[in-house]
Amino acid sequence: MKIGMITDSLGGLSFKDMLRASAELGLETLEFACGNWSSAPHINLDAMLESDTTRREFVAAVKDHGMTIAALNCSGNPLHPGAKGAEHHKVTEKTIKLASLLGIDRVVLMSGLPGGPGDANPNWIITDWPPECLEIQKYQWEEKLIPYWRDLVAYSNNLGIHKLCLELHGHQAVYNVHTLIKLRDAVGETVGANYDPSHPMWMGADPIAAVRQLGSAIYYVHAKDTRVEPVPAAIDGVLDPRPGDRYAERTWNYITLGYGHGETWWRQFCTALKQVGYDDVLSIEHEDMMMSPMEGMRKSVELLRNAAINLSEPRRRPDTSA
Repeated sequence: MKIGMITDSLGGLSFKDMLRASAELGLETLEFACGNWSSAPHINLDAMLESDTTRREFVAAVKDHGMTIAALNCSGNPLHPGAKGAEHHKVTEKTIKLASLLGIDRVVLMSGLPGGPGDANPNWIITDWPPECLEIQKYQWEEKLIPYWRDLVAYSNNLGIHKLCLELHGHQAVYNVHTLIKLRDAVGETVGANYDPSHPMWMGADPIAAVRQLGSAIYYVHAKDTRVEPVPAAIDGVLDPRPGDRYAERTWNYITLGYGHGETWWRQFCTALKQVGYDDVLSIEHEDMMMSPMEGMRKSVELLRNAAINLSEPRRRPDTSA
């Protein structure tokens, strides 16, 4: 397994400083955000699309620091019913095209979330009551989500991209194993999971069980931790819209690796990934509001070095000559 990072984790650093810091951390690979919900601090999407020289210089700078590019990321909501949806769709297509030009086989993104009929904003349906909820969800999937993803899969395949890695995230149509498999069954195996265990943690699922269920549908992994705060969660539950900077009040928080779930848990998570055949990138995503990015990255890298399983090293066969 390779330890990497989505570069927004050090988004306050310039491109050169981020590369230097990543090399010092001992990272092997990087994931670059290209826009939508990210400000894309380390990549100019249009400039990269327009110039082969710019692309070659970008790749060379990463390589010169001893790293590779694992994936591009364009997480956003291309199914937003307003103008934002069209803007996010445009960035999504550009990111997929850039991945093709760079010879990168994966793009990380989210499913998007439509509104209901006539809605001005997305509508996340997570209950079957009142009765109109199921009608709204049927409309979202049959009229919006599945047609969009059929077209995006075709667009991606035409450019040679066969891995669209969906992050199972709250306030998205695809937010758990069930909804990913539902979309995958409808549009094909180009759609797989970017499995980030921090999201099912606060939604009450067991990421290790989910990994075993998803199996070969896991195309990429984000390494991020969540801590459910016992007392506030016991009082209010985990449906919490308070902003992340009010972490002392929230019922759960994104946290540096090891501060929500200890090293033993992360060893079990990596073991589950190995058991389903995933021997690839663990891309750290630092979103801990209580710890500085560099401190959080150092601690996260140290934990993953102890927990990750290196399947590339040859395994010695037992001596059976005795």
